[in-house]
Formats: sequence, structure tokens, C-alpha cells
Amino acid sequence: MQKLLILAALAAVSIGQPVSAQTAPANPSVAVAHKDLDLRTEAGTKALDRRIWRAVVEVCGTAPDFDIAGKNDVRQCRRDTKRVASAQADVVVANASQGQLIQVSSIRN
Repeated sequence: MQKLLILAALAAVSIGQPVSAQTAPANPSVAVAHKDLDLRTEAGTKALDRRIWRAVVEVCGTAPDFDIAGKNDVRQCRRDTKRVASAQADVVVANASQGQLIQVSSIRN
């Protein structure tokens, strides 16, 4: 199977952090490997979707329960990042037999 990567990247998201929290990197990203998946099958595409969601959750982070604005920022980050990553994943799946590399990046600034 082709070597394909999907990169879920996010420009800085302003998320409220507790005073003791460490600062997250400005542009977190996670490479989502799918070389082991058969993207020509429903099981393969579902597995890819789950991997992308885990990457989205990781790059968008979390906010403490008391930070409503931070929670809203995280939700918006997840929606935007998932939408962009899913669109690029669709291209990867459509070209599963062609071995093209696709990079997925968030549209957020």
C-alpha cells in the first residue's frame, strides 16, 4: 500500500489555561499514518476517520471546565480542523491506488 500521510495542523488557538499549565506549542500538528489501512474498503476509511478524529482532539487540546470561552474555542477548532482534514482525507481515499501525498492543514489563523 502507498505511503500516505495526513497532517492535521492547527494555527494557534487561544485556549484558557490554568495558571500552572504549561504553554502548548503555537502550531501543534500530528501526522496520521494510514499505510496499514486498505482505503478501498469501508473498514479502512472508518479506521482513518477515527485516527483523524484522535489527531484533531490532540492538536486542538482541551480547556478547563470553568473556562467557557476556552471550551467554545476548542469546539470551534475541532469543527474547523476536522472539516479540513476530512476533505483532504476524501482526496486520499479517492486516490488510494495512486499513492499521492496529501497534507491537511487547518484554515484557522
